[in-house]
Amino acid sequence: MDRRSFLKNTALGGTAAAATTALAAPAYAQGKRTLTMVTSWGRGLAGVFDAAQRAADSINAMSDGNLTVEIKAAGELVGAFEVFDAVTSGQADMYHAADYYFINQHPGYAFFTSVPFGMTAQELVNWYYHGEGAAFHDELGQIFGLKSFLAGNTGAQAGGWFAKEIAGPEDFNGLKFRMPGLGGQVIGAMGASVQNLPGAEVYQALASGAIDGTEWIGPWADEKAGFQEITKFYYTAGMHEPGAGLSLATNREVFESLSPAHQKIIEIAAGECHQWNLAQFLNNNGSALQRLQAGGVKVLEFPDSVWDAMGAAAVDVKGQYAGDDIYDRLRASYEASMAASSDWLVKSEGTYRSQRDRVTG
Repeated sequence: MDRRSFLKNTALGGTAAAATTALAAPAYAQGKRTLTMVTSWGRGLAGVFDAAQRAADSINAMSDGNLTVEIKAAGELVGAFEVFDAVTSGQADMYHAADYYFINQHPGYAFFTSVPFGMTAQELVNWYYHGEGAAFHDELGQIFGLKSFLAGNTGAQAGGWFAKEIAGPEDFNGLKFRMPGLGGQVIGAMGASVQNLPGAEVYQALASGAIDGTEWIGPWADEKAGFQEITKFYYTAGMHEPGAGLSLATNREVFESLSPAHQKIIEIAAGECHQWNLAQFLNNNGSALQRLQAGGVKVLEFPDSVWDAMGAAAVDVKGQYAGDDIYDRLRASYEASMAASSDWLVKSEGTYRSQRDRVTG
């Protein structure tokens, strides 16, 4: 499907057409360039805003000041969920976000953040860098006028904070819960009233009772957000984001107007940011969980009946987009890579971890 025929069937058609006009003959001063990055993150949000800042700082440093990335946090230029349109239209030059926020533009974007019962962080980079992941990211980018790279990862996310314990799948019926992406559609199919709120708005919604529960990221970022001040029921594993990738996307015409060296700087900065950010989350989560527990948070796991219900709903949710050529090819590639990576990781690292725990106590 070419870009024109795809976009005329989406809400993005008008802005994309405007982008073509606005950016057809980019007029940039010779030498130094300033690029505006919009983000889906409130300024200072632990981990996610850090990733955007890390990528920007790396681009600035590696270009020796010839590229300057100026960050606009959510709400400073456009809203958290408006960054995709801002970059495709030329209002901004690049965004940093979780691409599953943009499944209304194309459902395939979910795979570059996370899908229910999807890839861990290691499995994701295996597919992205040594399978077909990066090529699919670029294929979607060609439709929407973007050049995209992975640029951050939260690792496995927690199942979330709840006002009361979850005894079975029936407890999701009528539950007002914040969860974006296809994971949100899964709990919606289980009867939840799903809210898709920007990260900066979640605390107030939970505190006011506008929502009954929320997932955010994991112990460190959740502690920073202060959710433990409102509720003490915390589920530490969830099906929705076992290794959530973040993305840096540049307007494609802007990207192609850069020198090859500057293009490579953006690519390298994004890749380094991915690993740096993953290590940041994983390094901080353990000690944060200990502090949460010491403060009275009850750490819980969903019962098997909930996992089973989530699994059944996930099959239907991921199947609803079947028939779209890119989605079908992308999903097949993703699932084949996940199966191959998982088989080896379970037999090698998985066995080692269980034996290490047994031997060392």
